[in-house]
Amino acid sequence: RRRPPARADFPGRPGMPDPAEADVRRDLAAAYRLAARRGWDDTVWTHLSASLPGEPGHYLLNRFGLRFAEITAENLVKVDVAGRVVDGSGAPVNPSGFAIHGCIHAARADAHCVLHLHTLWGQALAAIPEGLLPCSQPAMRLFRRLGRHPYEGLAFTADEQRRLVAALGDLDGLVLENHGILTVGRTVGEAFVLMMLIERAAQVQLAAMAATGGRPLVASDAVAAKTYRQWVGDGTAPEGTDEWPALLRSLDD
Repeated sequence: RRRPPARADFPGRPGMPDPAEADVRRDLAAAYRLAARRGWDDTVWTHLSASLPGEPGHYLLNRFGLRFAEITAENLVKVDVAGRVVDGSGAPVNPSGFAIHGCIHAARADAHCVLHLHTLWGQALAAIPEGLLPCSQPAMRLFRRLGRHPYEGLAFTADEQRRLVAALGDLDGLVLENHGILTVGRTVGEAFVLMMLIERAAQVQLAAMAATGGRPLVASDAVAAKTYRQWVGDGTAPEGTDEWPALLRSLDD
């Protein structure tokens, strides 16, 4: 995994960057590249964002026009929740990036990372009325932890942003109907691994539905709830604590 030099010049932050910011930049850039390897990107669309420690209201986003595979710690752009570029770079950012991400970062202090993707399996899941069913172990980790937001068109108005935030509440993510999937996390690793779980669960469910005429074997609510509790424990350890270091190492392959 290529790391920036010790005295990398970040846009608007010449010289030695704050160590905490440098760590967030590296993790977020890694998430973009890991997403690209999985085919989760959509040319130059969709976004992964991460808030900055000690800088309330500021978060990092990709420079518009770059593919996920081109994202580095250095070319991430710092914006505020209103979508203004605040790092002095003057870099272009996609308005939909802050329309979705900005309102969530503003509303959820614990949502340090927000992933919104248009993956094949995620979009297929967003196109079926059943939503995510507890028919696999990954789905049970997400039992009653995904909200739903109806499709209202391409542009996100202030009113829709409020509805989006209300649909998310304190959950782990959203199924954006006819659109895609969104996850949030206390860390970049948590949001990324939750997205991995949704992708796998959606793939299993849709394959099972195809094989059974739309009638997959579904666990009871009691079993699904028990499995969720067993999975998360007391909830203090973010999802991905074990997996994220291994995923980072995979970038060296």
